Amino acid sequence: MLARRSRFGAPALFLVLIVCSSSLFAAEKVRQRVDDYQIDVELNPRAHKLSAKAAVKLTALEDLSTAVFELHNALRPTKVTDADGKVLSVERVTQDSTVRVSLPAGLPKNTTTTLNFEYEGTLESGDDSPVPGVKLAYVSDDTTYLLYAGRWFPVNNYGINRFTATIRVTLPAHMLVIGSGTATSAAITPATKKGAVATPVLPQKTWTFTWDKPSFPGTIIAGVFQESKPAGTGANIHVYFKPLHQQFAQVYGETAGKEFTFFTDSFGPAMTPNLKLVELPDDTVPSAWAPEIAAIAGRAINEKTNYRLMANTISRQWWGTIVSPATRDDWWLEDGLARFSEARYVASAVGEAGYEQVVKDMAVGALAYDSVPLSSASRLDQFSPEFQSLTTDKGGAVLHMLRFVMGEEKFNNTLRSFAIKFAGKSATTDDFRKEAESHYGDQLAWFFSQWMDSTGAPDFKSKYTVYRLGSNKGFRTVGEISQDLDLFRMPVTLRIDTDGKTEERTIEVVGTNSPFTVETFGRPRRIVVDPEDHVLKNSPDLKMRTAILRGQQLTQQGDLAEALREFQKALDVDKNSSLAHYRIAEVFFAQKNYQSAANAYRESLNGNGEPRWTEVWCHVQLGKIFDITGQRERATNEYRQALQTNDNTEGALDEARKYLQKAYEKVPASGN
Repeated sequence: MLARRSRFGAPALFLVLIVCSSSLFAAEKVRQRVDDYQIDVELNPRAHKLSAKAAVKLTALEDLSTAVFELHNALRPTKVTDADGKVLSVERVTQDSTVRVSLPAGLPKNTTTTLNFEYEGTLESGDDSPVPGVKLAYVSDDTTYLLYAGRWFPVNNYGINRFTATIRVTLPAHMLVIGSGTATSAAITPATKKGAVATPVLPQKTWTFTWDKPSFPGTIIAGVFQESKPAGTGANIHVYFKPLHQQFAQVYGETAGKEFTFFTDSFGPAMTPNLKLVELPDDTVPSAWAPEIAAIAGRAINEKTNYRLMANTISRQWWGTIVSPATRDDWWLEDGLARFSEARYVASAVGEAGYEQVVKDMAVGALAYDSVPLSSASRLDQFSPEFQSLTTDKGGAVLHMLRFVMGEEKFNNTLRSFAIKFAGKSATTDDFRKEAESHYGDQLAWFFSQWMDSTGAPDFKSKYTVYRLGSNKGFRTVGEISQDLDLFRMPVTLRIDTDGKTEERTIEVVGTNSPFTVETFGRPRRIVVDPEDHVLKNSPDLKMRTAILRGQQLTQQGDLAEALREFQKALDVDKNSSLAHYRIAEVFFAQKNYQSAANAYRESLNGNGEPRWTEVWCHVQLGKIFDITGQRERATNEYRQALQTNDNTEGALDEARKYLQKAYEKVPASGN
C-alpha cells in the first residue's frame, strides 16, 4: 500500500496522480479468493532481475474456468502448473496488467486448490508499472523495493483480498531485507561459475518472512541500511535509514513511537507491537505501508520531522492492516480513517489549531472533485486524483462531521470498538454505520445517506432581525439560515457576538430554509454560521483553494494549459492570492517563459502572503530566472532576500545559499 503527498504541504494526501486503466479497477463480481502465498524470489540487483516461484492457494467463490491475477507487466510467467503438476495455459493481458490461467477441469464453487507460478523479468523503470510511469517495483544495488501495489507476485483483488504469506528472498549477502513478520536468514555457500576460468559468485543470503494473520504482507524492501532501535520510544520501533539520514534516526524513531502509542491508546493494540520505519528512495511514492512496516521517502527525512506523513502512514497499521474495506466502494474506511487519524494526532501534538488546519485541508480535497458519491467510489480509477480526493479527504471530512454529531466520547468509542470488532476482517460502510449507531443510541441513516450517497456541500447564508426585549431582558434575534441543498439536514452552530460575551447556539438546519430564534442579554453585533467548520461547506476561500489543487494535479500530469485555467479560476475568486500567482509562475517557468514567470512571481510577492513559504520561494525562483538570463547581480540580490526571510520550507534557504555560491544553470527537466 502506498501514498503520495503534494509538494509544499498541499492539502490532500494522494496515492499517485496518474490515471490508470479503468478496466483494471472496475467493479466486478468477485469470483475467487487467495488465502495464502508461498513465494521464493531471487534478486540480481546489478542486472535488475527478478525470478520467482509462487504457490498460490486459491478458493473459488463461483464456478471457475479461468483464474485471473494482476501481475506487473515487466514480469513474464514462464510456467504455471496445477496442484498435480500439470502445465496450464496462460494468457498475458498487458492492457490491465493481468494473467489469465485456464483451468481445463474447472474449479467448482467453494473448492480450494494450489496454482504454482514460475515467472521472471527486469524491474528497472516505471514503464510497465500497474500505475504507468510510477515505479512501484524496482530491483537495484542501492535499494530494492517490491511494493504490494507493484504486483510483483500474482495479486488477487488488490487491497480487498486479505491473505497470509511466507516470502523467501535470496539476494547478495551485504543487503538487509525488511518485510512483514520476524525475519530469519541463512547464508548460501558461494559457488563458482563453470568455464575456462572459475569465477567466484558473490555471497548470498536467503531471508524468510512469515505472516500468518490475514492481511496484506506483500511488501519487501532491501538495501544497504543502517538499523537502529531508538531508546525511549515507548514501542518496539526499528529504524532502517540510509547512512545519509542516520543522524535523524533517533528523532524519527521517537516520533514514530509516540504516534504508534497514540494510535494504540485510541484504537486498541496493533496486530503486533513491532514497527519498522524504513527509508524509500525518492524515485517512488512518498510513503508506503504493510503489516509492521511504515516506509517514507528520503526527501521527507530532514531536520523538520514530517510527523503528519508519518502519522498517516503509521495509522494504517489499524486502518488497512487490521481493518480493511470489503469493496472499493468502502475504500474510504481505509484512506479516510487514516486521514482523520492523522488529524487527531496533529491535535495531540500541536493543539486544536493544528487539527483545524488539517480539517481545512480535507475540505479542499473533499470538494475538489465532488461529482461522484463517496459510496460509488469504484466508478473511478483507484489511483486517480478524483478517487483519492474522494476516499481520503471526503472520507476524513465525513468522520470529522460525525464526531461533531455524535460527540467526542461516543465517537471515540465507536472507532475503538470498530477496530477491535473487525480486527483481521474486511468491513463495509454499513458495518461502520451500525457500530456508530450502537454508541450514539439513535439512527444515523440520514447522516450517512447525505454524505455517502450524495454530492455537493451547502453554501450557508443568513439573515436576521434583532428585537429589544422589555424590562431589561435583553434581545431576541429572529432569522433564517438558507442554503441550496433541498435534502440537507445537519446540526449547525451559530456564534453570536454581542456587546457582552460571545454565545453559541446549535440550530437544526433542514432543507433550503431554516428559521431560528435566539435570545441574548447583549445586543448581537454579528452572527457567524458554523464558525468552527464542523460542517463541510462551500465558501469563496474554499472554491479558490480547490481550483489551485486541481491546477497542481493537472500540472503534475503535464496538462499545463488546463492547469493555467484552474489557477485563473482561483484568481477570479481572489486576485490577491499569493499561492495562485505562485502556481501560475511555476507553469510559466516549466514552459521556459521566463518573463511571464517573473511577472507572476512578483504578483505573488505583492499578494496576501499566504501561505508564508511563497515569499522565500518566489525570491529563489526569481534568482534562478536572473541567472538563466545572465543577470548575476540581480540573481544574488534575490537569493539574499530569500535568506532574509529565515524560512527554510522544503530547503529553500539551502537552495539560496547554494546558488549564491554558484549560479543556477538551466536543466532540461522543469522544476525548482
